[in-house]
Amino acid sequence: MEFEKVRLLMVEKQLMGRDITDPRVLEAMRNVPRHLFVPPAHRDMAYDDMAMGIGEGQTISQPYMVARMTEMLELTGSEKVLEIGTGSGYQSAVLAALAREVYTVERIEELSLRAQRAIESSGIKDVNFLVGDGTGGWPEEAPFDSILVTAATPEIPPPLLEQLTEGGILVAPVGPQSTQQLVKVTRLEDGFRREFGIFCVFVPLIGAHGFDE
Repeated sequence: MEFEKVRLLMVEKQLMGRDITDPRVLEAMRNVPRHLFVPPAHRDMAYDDMAMGIGEGQTISQPYMVARMTEMLELTGSEKVLEIGTGSGYQSAVLAALAREVYTVERIEELSLRAQRAIESSGIKDVNFLVGDGTGGWPEEAPFDSILVTAATPEIPPPLLEQLTEGGILVAPVGPQSTQQLVKVTRLEDGFRREFGIFCVFVPLIGAHGFDE
C-alpha cells in the first residue's frame, strides 16, 4: 500500500473536508506515519475514518478526533505539553510535531513500551514517557503549557488543572462512559474558562481522579 498517498487523501477528505483548518495541524497529520502506530495486521486500515483497537482494551482515535483535539490546543511550537493516555503513541507523535516537548503518561506498561518503539521507528524526538496513574498528571515535570486527555473522564482531574500554566489550555472528553463532550479549559489569572465542543465516545480514564477500574 502507498501509505503516503492514502495519508494525504485522509487529510484532504477527513480533515479539510470537515472543519479542520489549522495549517500546522494539517501538516503534522500529513507527515506523521499513522500506519506505524496500529497493529501490523491492520495497517491497511490505518487511514480509515474510524478508531481502531490496539490491544489491552484500548484504541487509537479516529484521525479526525486526533486533529480536532490537537487544533483545540492552539499549539504554536513553543509549548511543553502533557498527554494523559499514551495509547498507541500516535497522538504523542502529532503533538511532538507541533510543540517544543511532550510528556506522556500511560497506566498500561505494555502500551507505553510499544508506543516508545513506534515513536523511535518514526524518528520522532522530544517525547518523554511515564508509566503510572495519569489522573495525577506528572507533578515532577509541571507546570505544562498544554494538557491533552485522551480518555473519558467524569470530571477534569484537579491535579491536571493545578499543573496547567496561566494562559495554558487543557482539552479533555468529559462525561459519563456512555457519551462525553470535548471541553477546552483555559487557565486565567483568577480562575478557569470552559468552552464546549463536539460530543464523542472514548475509553474510560482509570485512576484516582477518573473512573474506577
